[in-house]
Amino acid sequence: MTSGLMVSAALAEESSVSAQYGEDFSLNIERIQITGMNFNNYKVGSASGAMRGDIDLMDTPQSVNVIPSFVTDEQLATNLSEVLVNDSSVTGGTEKWNRQVFNIRGFELASGSGFLINGHQQFSHYVQPIETLQQVEVLKGPSSMLYGQSGPGGLINMVTKKPTYDRLLDVALDTDENGSTRIQLDAGGSMNEAQTMRYRTVLVKQDTKYWREYQDDDAVQERDRFLGYLNLEFDLTDDVMLSLKYDYTQDKTGLDSGAWLDDNGKVIGSRDDIWDMSWAFTDNEVQNLGADLTWHISYDWTMKTGYNHQTFTRQRLDSSPRLMTGSKNPFEDGYYLNAFDRHDDWQHKTAYIDFTGELSGFGVEHKLLIGANILDYYYGQMRQDGEKNQHIMPGESVPRPDLDYRNGDISSQSKYKHYGFYIQDLMTINDQWQVLAGLRYDEQKREGAGQDSYSVSPKFGVVYSPADNGSIYVNYSKSFEPQSIVTSDNDVNEGMNLDPEYGEQFEIGTKWELFDGGLMLTGAVFDTRVTNVTVREELAQPIGDKDFITTQSGKQRHQGFEVGAQGAVTDNLFITSSMMFLDAQYITSAEDTAQLDGKTPVDAPKWSANVWTRYEVTDDVALNFGAVYVGERFANTQNTIVKEGYVRFDFGAAYNFAVNNVDMNLRLNVKNLFDTDYLDGGTNTDVTIGEGRHFGLAFEVKF
Repeated sequence: MTSGLMVSAALAEESSVSAQYGEDFSLNIERIQITGMNFNNYKVGSASGAMRGDIDLMDTPQSVNVIPSFVTDEQLATNLSEVLVNDSSVTGGTEKWNRQVFNIRGFELASGSGFLINGHQQFSHYVQPIETLQQVEVLKGPSSMLYGQSGPGGLINMVTKKPTYDRLLDVALDTDENGSTRIQLDAGGSMNEAQTMRYRTVLVKQDTKYWREYQDDDAVQERDRFLGYLNLEFDLTDDVMLSLKYDYTQDKTGLDSGAWLDDNGKVIGSRDDIWDMSWAFTDNEVQNLGADLTWHISYDWTMKTGYNHQTFTRQRLDSSPRLMTGSKNPFEDGYYLNAFDRHDDWQHKTAYIDFTGELSGFGVEHKLLIGANILDYYYGQMRQDGEKNQHIMPGESVPRPDLDYRNGDISSQSKYKHYGFYIQDLMTINDQWQVLAGLRYDEQKREGAGQDSYSVSPKFGVVYSPADNGSIYVNYSKSFEPQSIVTSDNDVNEGMNLDPEYGEQFEIGTKWELFDGGLMLTGAVFDTRVTNVTVREELAQPIGDKDFITTQSGKQRHQGFEVGAQGAVTDNLFITSSMMFLDAQYITSAEDTAQLDGKTPVDAPKWSANVWTRYEVTDDVALNFGAVYVGERFANTQNTIVKEGYVRFDFGAAYNFAVNNVDMNLRLNVKNLFDTDYLDGGTNTDVTIGEGRHFGLAFEVKF
């Protein structure tokens, strides 16, 4: 703290001298790194996504949770689902088709508008790589004022690793009892003596063998993934920095569309059974190419602008298994396959420009944000269908069909452009009171659909600090989430244009820093309401080959509270934990959805909680203990099928040592220590089965 005050005083003195003598002083400020003996890796003080700038979380009138990579590295996390388990307000949905669906405070995150990378909207219809991430920020509640189209539950902002001034070279290998392997290389440093050119690169090769088996040849599901990431920084002048980023992901895996549940919520067949054919696969190729420019215009004003082009193509050869109409016993009645070969092409082009600055007026300090952003979206699909409703029996082998999407036509194509303009002011009235006010205007122009959308999204918050280490806040915010068209081929309303969903939220919360700022405690109470809700329901009796119907009618209201703790409890004990209570309901009156009135959305438990701890036994040995609790959830929109609640316990141990002055780390983790049977996210037709006791072993070398 003393060093920080000295730096601030030095800057203030330089500014005063500049003003006094009218000289044009350079903004080239010496970089000072302050470290301590007990570095707190569990607590992060700011979230860049919450306010579109690095503003202290204590001054942010919003519930935000930051999950640092240090914690997820301890947990040997390999995907975003294993990262977000550290926030109880986030629950998982289906994981079929090698993608991951999430809900925040009971609202599903849309793959096109619920995810950000460094503030850029990222189309996330695949398993996001996490090895490139410095931290993951869970922004809770509507964030449309800053980011435009987004859902009422919140956003996930993934912050990537930055180049380093000093040399960095880490090599890591991890494996598990199934024979999976993952090799990682993380390197960085300066490219010239003046350290004005820096880089960071990450390379990952992963071969995963899953525990579930295909019935046609007893083979296990496998995944082959390669990731390459490069970030370059150039100090063009003392005041201007250019950052160039590129990443490439190739991710191919066999398909597992999940398990089926009977009317009592029990798994049909064995927990190991994969109903897809072993020849079914999905092959994703994702590229991001972007640039960001930061210009420190003056001591008080900064301009940031950036562009990102995401190209995401996917081939999916699908066997598409489903139960026969009215059957819950495929071992007697058999089941259907509906094979097809499909190619999807998504193009996301995003750009933004932000001006941030500080000024004083009428005795009030202002932190201003003025900006604009744009999203240019394209989607096209080519598809060829095979035999429909091909009847087979469990264990029966079906040859790979002779299908090629290139022999089909473009079955769907859509384009739109989204523009947004916003202004935000964080006003510091005195040492105890701050007021946040913001307003945004959005337009979405959808080509050929006649579904243009417009919205004005306000945000208002008040922060009261009764003590230096605590704050109490209230906020009001709105969400605006345009919908596209119904694209599912087994939906009665396929091709129907959908109107935007609108949400608003009231939240009151508090944040406290204890133990000299080492531990942060948070709490929030929220009330979120959404109108024009899109609901997809399974039909009681199929209409032809259509099993589902999508409609828009009625409202949702989600109320609840959450608490959290993150940081150091003692010099040797660290913790990150959270708990949420949620009361989520549909409120409908229209005739076609009246049966949902008072029902709870899928995968929205009343209670959920998590904890992960680190106890440093010595300077070289550390132990971890974790637990995840998820209460009862409904597996269908009619609330007739229940997934039981569960508690999962995890354990870890790490040993640090050195060989010839090279630092090394050996880690053993056991997930689901007591081999608990449980059901994870998904509906009664695509539920994810929780894995049993799972061992992971990792070895890391830091050169």
